[in-house]
Formats: sequence, C-alpha cells, structure tokens
Amino acid sequence: MLNVEFAEITETGRVREHNEDSVGHVIPTSPAQIHAHGWLFALADGMGGHEHGEVASQLAIKTALDGFRKIPKGVMHVSLLPKLVQEANAAVYDAGHASVRRGGCAMGTTFVGCALRFDSAVVSHVGDSRCYLFRGGKLAPLTHDHTMVDEQVRLGLMSKEEAAVAEGRHILTRSLGTELFVAADTITVSILPGDVLLLCSDGLHGYVDDDDIRDILARNGDLNKAASTLVAASLDAGGHDNVSVQLVRILAVERMGLYRGRPYRLL
Repeated sequence: MLNVEFAEITETGRVREHNEDSVGHVIPTSPAQIHAHGWLFALADGMGGHEHGEVASQLAIKTALDGFRKIPKGVMHVSLLPKLVQEANAAVYDAGHASVRRGGCAMGTTFVGCALRFDSAVVSHVGDSRCYLFRGGKLAPLTHDHTMVDEQVRLGLMSKEEAAVAEGRHILTRSLGTELFVAADTITVSILPGDVLLLCSDGLHGYVDDDDIRDILARNGDLNKAASTLVAASLDAGGHDNVSVQLVRILAVERMGLYRGRPYRLL
C-alpha cells in the first residue's frame, strides 16, 4: 500500500513584511481513503501586493484542497488535477474582480499540486512554482516555468545561463486569476520507494541553484531537517522573497495496472 512521509515550511523571508505564499495538503485517514483518494500536496505563490497576494494564494490552496476532499471514489488524478486548478483559478479570478469593484487591486497566484495514489504521482502547475523529483542522488525538474525567459530558452533564443540573470526572469506568462480560464500543464510519473518530491516557490529556486538543492537533499535524510536547511539556504542568499518548501518521501508503493480505465493490483 502506498505510504509517504512529508515536511513543509513557508517563511516570509528577510525583506518582505507579508508572506504571500501558501501551502496545504490532504492526508488520507484510513486504508480505504488511501485507495480511493490518495494524497494531495499543493503550494501557491500569490501576486497583487501584500494582502491581495496572500488572499489569492490562500484561496487557491483552499479551493483545491476542498475539491480534492469531495471527489468521488476512484476518480483518476490525471483528469482531476486540471479540474481543481481551473476551480482555483475561477475562485481567484472572481475574488480579484470583486476587489477591483471595491477599489482594490486585481490578484493572482502561481500553483503547483501533486497528487499521489498507488504507484504514481500526478503534477499540475501554472506559473513558476516548481516540482522536482529527487531519486538516486539526482534531482530532475518535473515542471517548467511559465515565464517569458523560460519560453525563450525552450525556443533556443536564450541560454539557461542568460535566463538565470535576465531582468524579466520573473515575468509570468500564466497564472491563476488573471483570466477566466487557464491551461495547467499536467504530467504523470511513476514513483518508487525512496523517491523524494520537492514542491517549492521561486523564493527557493530563484536563490538556490539546483545543484545546491540536490546536495542538501542528499546530505539530509530527515525531511524536516532538509526542509529547514533549504529555507536557510534561501535566507542566506538574501531572503528577498517569501520561500516555501514541501518535501514528500515515498516509503512504499502499490504497483497497479489499468484495464479499461480501472486500476488492478500487480503481483
């Protein structure tokens, strides 16, 4: 049976007065829920300045978690997560327009969610909050940033080294709440015992490079220690942004196959 352990931290940082990041999770409370629903971990980085960014990220997380808790038994995560992202987008979009009508500001947020069930993880994201897979001492990104510079890198118009220092590297091309509909990128990956999934905001990956993140995970087997060390590395690099980290270690999996859309246990 699938079993995991996790740690999460969200910090304001050394410069900003408010934390516009939010994190959340849904944990099954019985073996039946493990099979029927699984786990969900989610992280969001709000935009809109102080209160509005905070509201956007919290609303996105709450909407996604509430939606996950209500899913019917056995719904496939690969179809569910994009739906939850769209529901979160609609909630932030409506809240932003209500704020503007009251004389306030529009709002938006990034979002990355990871749902786990049986022997797979499904990741959906919008914006530049990331999900990584740490396996066998190697760190691999499972998401790509929805930013102007990242699109230029993928088109071959800019190198990764140039993108890392480009002035527009934080300009998003996609986020929740800016449009009525949003397209989430969604992937499914097979998971193995010992794998660690890392969800993080750009307060981490914008200040700590991937090699250092990998080394921290390799040196710290305790997830709480690893999470706090990652956050400390971001703060040591200046702490100019809010920083949030979720770490999920796979302890055991249940190998499953699909027949006509229905999962069955593999021996």
